[in-house]
Amino acid sequence: MVKQKIQNIYTALRPSERKVADYIFSYQGGADSLLIEELAREAGVSQPTVVRFVKAVGYQSFRDFKYAMLQDEIRNQGEDKDGGIGLYGFRLSASDRLEEIPGKIITTSVRMLEETLQCIRKKDFIQAVDAILDADSIVIYSVENSICTANDLLTKLTYLGLNCRMYTDYYLQHVSADNLKKGDLAIGISYSGYSKNTVEMMQVARKAGARTLVLTNFENALIAKYADILLCASHRQFFYGDTIFSRISQLALVDMLYAGVLNRDYRALSKKLQKTSSIVARRAYSEEEKPQ
Repeated sequence: MVKQKIQNIYTALRPSERKVADYIFSYQGGADSLLIEELAREAGVSQPTVVRFVKAVGYQSFRDFKYAMLQDEIRNQGEDKDGGIGLYGFRLSASDRLEEIPGKIITTSVRMLEETLQCIRKKDFIQAVDAILDADSIVIYSVENSICTANDLLTKLTYLGLNCRMYTDYYLQHVSADNLKKGDLAIGISYSGYSKNTVEMMQVARKAGARTLVLTNFENALIAKYADILLCASHRQFFYGDTIFSRISQLALVDMLYAGVLNRDYRALSKKLQKTSSIVARRAYSEEEKPQ
């Protein structure tokens, strides 16, 4: 807990840093709206003092400090009096009627998709599509839940005949990212934007000279720092139980990119897609071949 960490070192802080601590203790707003400029102004200190404070508490940057506060908020809201779990858009508890759950899931999913559509900037989307088409090779990076989305993107781009690959092993991810070069595209997919492996791969890929495209939940995520092109599914941040819904918005972004790439070079790519479809069709049972 962030506030517990601050309390543990409070007496060792400088007087100016204690002003920052005092403001944090009294702060009633959401962590997602906490800005370093506002914090410094309200606490009556300089921004460098705020930076020294967060490092004294044990965080590398104000961004990391803010992220930890966000996690604390979700933990505190994670359970209600009847043991309910805080999910994206609603609370689920043992008192909920089973027959109501399908409606809750669909309603939440529709809300997430509408929010995703509002967050997509046309300029960024066009740049992302062009980057995929212009790339000599494409490597996709992800971990945990986002691997599902990454596999879907890999499949779709491969169906279009694009030079695309993906690795789930950390060492192969690192080696592949380090061997990228100018003309290549690294795509990082991370719902939270703070998955250590994926963030590191975007950093390594960019340093190697590759272009980077990031799919994440919100534009202030840590991974955004290493994105040449950023596609965000939301302006809000949620963690824990709500990640069961993360695939909804991520897969929607993948479908947008797939359709966009196909549209951008329709004549050539539609022929490749037809060829791929015929290969897939040959592996399906015909009416005559159906097993008895």
